[in-house]
Amino acid sequence: MTDTSTAKLPAKRLFCFGLGYSALTLARGLVAEGWQIAGTVRSAEKARALADHDLYRKAEVFLFDRGQPLEDAAKALAGTTHLLSSVPPDAEGDPVLAAHVDDIAALTALRWAGYLSTTGVYGDRGGDWVEEASPLQPTGPRGQRRVDAERQWLRLHESSGLPVHIFRLAGIYGPGRSQFRALREGKSRRIDKPGQVFNRIHVEDIAQVLAASMARPDPGSAYNLCDDEAANPAEVTAYAAALLGIEPPPLVPFEAAALSEMGRSFYRDSKRVSNARIKDDLGVALLYPTYREGFRAVLEAEARASDI
Repeated sequence: MTDTSTAKLPAKRLFCFGLGYSALTLARGLVAEGWQIAGTVRSAEKARALADHDLYRKAEVFLFDRGQPLEDAAKALAGTTHLLSSVPPDAEGDPVLAAHVDDIAALTALRWAGYLSTTGVYGDRGGDWVEEASPLQPTGPRGQRRVDAERQWLRLHESSGLPVHIFRLAGIYGPGRSQFRALREGKSRRIDKPGQVFNRIHVEDIAQVLAASMARPDPGSAYNLCDDEAANPAEVTAYAAALLGIEPPPLVPFEAAALSEMGRSFYRDSKRVSNARIKDDLGVALLYPTYREGFRAVLEAEARASDI
């Protein structure tokens, strides 16, 4: 099995459009190996709120949002060898490419670029399997925006040779981002929709897949980032409750649940996503192959953090 640890990667400069949950987890491993890290946040308030974050003290942080491009893009992006975008598209398209497509295309030292998309681009398959070559059939406007953004990034690869890679992420979880808080506060819901299944991915597995891709670039490729087991969300919530030693929330039939449109959209698609490519092409061995191992690790990590 190929070693995909960041320790094997030489020091480089990673620029992240969107220093969010997944990007920060990747960057934290890279900065420990001598990488230079830079990236964006949406507002000065966000930058101030994160000023004491251990990684932000070591990174160059710039403001970026729709209608607020980088103040000096050439200076901010100078020396970038690896670029990651986790900024979601909006109704007008991909904000990063809308503002900085020419600046990105001009990065002559760029060796790798990654765009974080979602497995939602496959749409609803009634619980059947999908792989990277499966048709993209999103069931709603949010999924269609992701398809359109993927195509924009891939066109940039085709037109300018930019080394773009597409990463389709399943439901992300990890320390500080899981079901445990809602369960403890009595705010969790357990929706009963028989046959509903989808995959998840621990944030540390996202980071290791991205690092593996950086070590073995294959521009133009797409990868599914998900665990080995698509599961029913009601079962997952029950397992999380059991880990906490509490009773799970009662089952509420999907038809009777007063969900918002956003909430209903999460139950619109049912599918099983293959992760064979990250294993076969990148040599990745998942740290958390199912939510069971992942949830136990999250509880352990949160317990350690509370002791500090």
